[in-house]
Amino acid sequence: MVSVQSTVDTGHEDMVHDAQMDYYGTRLATCSSDKSVKIFEVKDGTQTLVTDLRGHEGPVWQVAWAHPKFGSILATCSYDRKVILWREDRPGVWNKMHEVTNHDSSVNSVCWAPQEYGLVLAAGSSDGAISIVTLSSENQWESTKIPNAHTIGCNAVSWSPFNAAGGPRRFVSGGCDNICKIWRFDETESKWIEESRLEGHSDWVRDVAWAPSIGGKFGRSIIASCSQDRRVLIWTKEGESSLQWTPKELHSFEDVVWHVSWSVSGNMLAVSGGDNKVSLWKETIDGKWVRISDVSKGQGNIGGSTISGPSSLPTSNVAQVQPVS
Repeated sequence: MVSVQSTVDTGHEDMVHDAQMDYYGTRLATCSSDKSVKIFEVKDGTQTLVTDLRGHEGPVWQVAWAHPKFGSILATCSYDRKVILWREDRPGVWNKMHEVTNHDSSVNSVCWAPQEYGLVLAAGSSDGAISIVTLSSENQWESTKIPNAHTIGCNAVSWSPFNAAGGPRRFVSGGCDNICKIWRFDETESKWIEESRLEGHSDWVRDVAWAPSIGGKFGRSIIASCSQDRRVLIWTKEGESSLQWTPKELHSFEDVVWHVSWSVSGNMLAVSGGDNKVSLWKETIDGKWVRISDVSKGQGNIGGSTISGPSSLPTSNVAQVQPVS
């Protein structure tokens, strides 16, 4: 069973949309419709507010911690069409590092690439485009855009794990066109190209999550996707060279499924949705997925798994933190 590790009264004045632990599990970042981002020190079941970041002009949908090798850096995205990168310049003192302002509508999702690629961030927007923001060797932020990545809008982005055996950079996105897309960086043309389309959902794709991989060049790639069609699909690809993704339905839920999130080891999937629960799933030896636990969300958030998003409306400013291993 999985039990609540701690409950954080965030003090937000409106709905909490995301809560993410940092790499070491000692700090928690939360964001809200009150336009603020808060960072807490979490230790021994207690939490201490470190800072209250104010810079967005609309509801803040998501937060994402960069790898600690780059320092303490947090990315946030908002209905105000902006992505803000924040940096802790000295203990407890956070400042804006950079703003991305090249989108024409709400920015719904932000995700950092594997640290081996450097400081690289993907951001998906309701304008249908995806931005790739990179810190160059000249210490300048450069932003490129994939226009018309998804009809109507992009709701989620997730990077492929780094492959030590080689291979191009990839990420998956999900959108309002009911499709998940795999994007690959073409070194020859120096641009992002659409490599594969994963078509299996019958309504908006709300979240995508590329599973961590311990496989080498010939290992499996696994992606989880969830949708307003109330289903979670597990997409599997065998080998680096294959472009064939095979879907398997994890489960059909009674309500919209908002988010999916893998454990660090990639062997457990957390699913959350409109039924106000987080369910944990694990693959058996014979390839079947089984539910191993249900946890009431309590209108909060589970560590490593975002509970609410641009269109889901939790009714509390409390975040629950639970270990998913």
